[in-house]
Amino acid sequence: MLIVLVGAVPEYHIDQEGIPANGAELAKRIHFVDNFTSIVTEWYLIEQEAYKVSLASSLFFAGLLIGNVTFGPLSDKLGRKPVYISGLFFDVIFGYVTALAPSYDVFAVSRFFVGIVNGGMALVSLVLTQEYVGKSFWSFTGSLTNLTFAVGIAVYAFLGYCVREWRYLALVSNTPGVIFLLLSFMLPESPRWLYSQGKMAEAEDVLQYIALGNGKKRLNLKLKPSAGTLRKDVSAPGILNLVKHPILRWRTVILMYIWYVCSFVYYGLTLNAGELRGNLYLNVALSGLVEVPAFPLCMFFIEKSWSGRRKAMTCFLIFAGFACIFTMFVPTNAGLLFSPTLLALCGKMMVSAAFNILYIYTSELYPTVLRNAGLGVCSMSCRFGGILAPFVPSLKSFSRSVPFVVFGITGLSAGFLTLLLPETLNKPIAESIEDLQSPKYEVLKIKEAVLEENT
Repeated sequence: MLIVLVGAVPEYHIDQEGIPANGAELAKRIHFVDNFTSIVTEWYLIEQEAYKVSLASSLFFAGLLIGNVTFGPLSDKLGRKPVYISGLFFDVIFGYVTALAPSYDVFAVSRFFVGIVNGGMALVSLVLTQEYVGKSFWSFTGSLTNLTFAVGIAVYAFLGYCVREWRYLALVSNTPGVIFLLLSFMLPESPRWLYSQGKMAEAEDVLQYIALGNGKKRLNLKLKPSAGTLRKDVSAPGILNLVKHPILRWRTVILMYIWYVCSFVYYGLTLNAGELRGNLYLNVALSGLVEVPAFPLCMFFIEKSWSGRRKAMTCFLIFAGFACIFTMFVPTNAGLLFSPTLLALCGKMMVSAAFNILYIYTSELYPTVLRNAGLGVCSMSCRFGGILAPFVPSLKSFSRSVPFVVFGITGLSAGFLTLLLPETLNKPIAESIEDLQSPKYEVLKIKEAVLEENT
């Protein structure tokens, strides 16, 4: 979201017609009207140079793609905490490089590296958060994590309103990362990861630490290795296991497509909702706040036995798809309650809810030893959706409704495809690949699943 304000294009006028070829001459003739600065005003990224703003954004998303793929397997092999802290450290460093960049080239390269470490660190932090708590709390922690992203957009808009110089804004936005980095050293390693690696004593120590932090008395705890717990002489499963194992192979293919569609429809609806008139900072804040109602909605449905993860996500994706398709039947001059923009925003809320469930659902579908690798591969396909979405509005040259039909059909297809995945509500989490074929993971009564979760 940094580029939204840091790369904002203010109104401007040039004293004479035509764009001077000389940069120094352009600086003398151009006059920016708005009372904020950006990389556009500093390096005069207008007309023929305007593409550089989008290029910096594309480099960030390319970095996210690389970070999603590389950090997941690393954390599965090296542990969640060291990979997370390393990513956050370099995220802060490159964030300051962005704010202090002496030229556009340095700025663009720094955004690429920020994307790598930010995408990887965010993915690992989500998994680490999930593995600190019991599975019954995964829906809450997953929703809370995604909710902070939506609220963060609004907070960033407020900071942008208060700090109009883009370098100071980048510095202020990056500084909280230093605080979180220092606090992160107090975090323990994931007990689930330690358990999956056969480090029983360390896992028990972490669970004792968490129990004492929750005000509980010291527990008489002794973990038993699962059938697939790694021995010291056995290497950790790699990302290729997502392809080799038949169950994981089909899950990964389906999930990659659903992640792609969620990103594709989400960013597509954002672009096709129409440009909001009025204050830039208010518009940025609203783009985040419109997603907030999606989180209590998915929190309610995914915990109900008659809905669960699978059916809830199916319904949200189908509703998002129909919202896109119905937009083509609404005239542009309709009232506010029936405007295409309102339908598009409703669709965005629905796909935001589906996105929120998808993070939780994907975490539950992969065993602990491959959870980060699976999430990384799925997030990679998600980035392709974000990259392709901006090109769809150009289809308006054929008809105004064509982009919405594209988003609608893809949303509906992903919704129905979700029905091919298994339900994970009240089911135990697989720790190893072998657990996927264990009878107790394939067929388990709800009462038995709850009992195992509590123990």
